[in-house]
Amino acid sequence: MSIIQTITPVTHDLGAFEVRRAIPSRERTMVGPFIFVDQFGPAQLDLGAAMDVRPHPHINLATVTWLFDGAIDHRDSLGSCATIRPGQVNLMTAGRGIVHSERSPASERTGEGRLYGMQTWLALPDGCEEIAPAFEALSDLPLVEDSCAKATVIMGELWGARAPTTTYAATIYAEILLAGGGAIPLDDEADERAVMLVGGEARVDGHALKLYELTVLRPGADINLTSAKGGRVMLLGGEAFATKRHVWWNFVSSSRDRIRQAADDWREGRFPLVPGDSDEFIPLPDQPTTVSYL
Repeated sequence: MSIIQTITPVTHDLGAFEVRRAIPSRERTMVGPFIFVDQFGPAQLDLGAAMDVRPHPHINLATVTWLFDGAIDHRDSLGSCATIRPGQVNLMTAGRGIVHSERSPASERTGEGRLYGMQTWLALPDGCEEIAPAFEALSDLPLVEDSCAKATVIMGELWGARAPTTTYAATIYAEILLAGGGAIPLDDEADERAVMLVGGEARVDGHALKLYELTVLRPGADINLTSAKGGRVMLLGGEAFATKRHVWWNFVSSSRDRIRQAADDWREGRFPLVPGDSDEFIPLPDQPTTVSYL
């Protein structure tokens, strides 16, 4: 069998759009360095509806935002300000601590805005958890294509093409678009890897993928991804971590004590502010919905 596990995401209805969270879950906490996988949309935003994620903190991780449609304004406590659009990867490295907000731009609040994409978190490896925070937005990403398949390498090296995006551990992340009759082999070098069908239809070695389900693939197996009618698939994975990582709310760390310290720091206002978006924030929850199950 080329498939070792399937994970059905938990769906959260945010009113204007739905978010589907595959990991962390009781079934699995990580795939390579990926410790959080959210898929949202596709959604047509009604007049007055928007994404408004108020300032909130992160530690010991890197967030990766990838859009298929729409736009999101990113601001963070480093002073970074960028509008995320399709074809551009936004990588925010939290390291020892960062605060950011994510909001729909004014142009997406007219009743014609759309929202469709992925947000993932990468745990930082041993020795890198407390590095300096950083932010980068890159659009010059390698494209691997033939007449029936096109793959954008978002992070890492795949099919002989390497993305310029910073990586802290061995990482693979790609968006694969298959036309009807399209096929592409999935590289087998990663310790762990998974795929998620986010549009259309596709199969792994003849096994039909379910929409938004995270399908974990057997390490080392030669696997082909195919589609009879066309589909969009995300491939993710990389280096398996030897040291456990814990998740509590927006914090990831190998140390539970470090997470408790970050929670105290946010509660007491010791994180930096986000320039241009400091009038409100998300308070520390009593019982967060995002937790690890280790």
